[in-house]
Amino acid sequence: MTSRTLGNSALWVSPLCFGGNIFGWTIDETASFRILDAFVDGGFNFIDTADVYSGWKPGNQGGESETIIGNWFRRGGKRERVVLATKVGYEMGPDKKGLSKAYILQAVEASLKRLQTDHIDLYQSHVDDLNTPLEETMDAYRQLMQEGKVRAIGASNYSAERLEQALAVEGPRYQCLQPLYNLYDRADYEGALEAVCVKRGLGVIPYFSLASGFLTGKYRTGADLAKYPRGGRVKKYMNERGTRILAALDQVAKQHNTQPGQVAIAWMVARPSITAPIASATSVEQLNELMAAVRLQLDDAEMQSLNEASV
Repeated sequence: MTSRTLGNSALWVSPLCFGGNIFGWTIDETASFRILDAFVDGGFNFIDTADVYSGWKPGNQGGESETIIGNWFRRGGKRERVVLATKVGYEMGPDKKGLSKAYILQAVEASLKRLQTDHIDLYQSHVDDLNTPLEETMDAYRQLMQEGKVRAIGASNYSAERLEQALAVEGPRYQCLQPLYNLYDRADYEGALEAVCVKRGLGVIPYFSLASGFLTGKYRTGADLAKYPRGGRVKKYMNERGTRILAALDQVAKQHNTQPGQVAIAWMVARPSITAPIASATSVEQLNELMAAVRLQLDDAEMQSLNEASV
């Protein structure tokens, strides 16, 4: 497995990033520790979370994912083996959102405390903030990088136009983009956004790489939606196009004696502009499938069949 550079930063990351949105949501701390240990011990180093994870679960308030990762760092001493990514910007409570300098400087301290670390490798603007000048946001990141609290910065959920504008601001620059992208959700990224990333040399670390689990093939009928916590997010994929994509995944998976989700990840890893897709697993068994997907080599005919099925 070959590491990849994240944009023009000094960060080298594995070609698969583990998504920490499930920590404190669909799995508890004990299960999270098992998966984090297995991921790093498997030779992977890239973990992504956000301050707001997993505040949507009843009883949570946000920060649960970072807290679990921080407890894992304290227990296992594996901080130096991890490229740690987190985010700021989504609402954490009254007057706790956005990308103003004052709020970023406040939010980073809370994240560092929860994560039990003195620095964040990749700090990302979780969502664009049209009410704050880009210059102010970049000035906050400049200060954090000078203080050694942040090594590199990235953007998530930016339009191509706003991303270009942000990259034109003097000072530190975004080194990567975290967009919605997978074999089903292609339209928003392929086109203007991808062109900016390629032109500017940005790394790309897409979220929902398995379309909330749809591309694993475990959702085949309406009845399947009620079996899983993410079922409500998957309903939009259950249409003629989704069925066609699953059929193509099934066919390629059969040829490799593997699973549809592994093929979907392998397709992402093989895309020229993609640095590391983000995906999650709720068990070590699922994680092993994800990690094996990075080593799955698809030939040109297989890539073409998947591309054509997902048009």
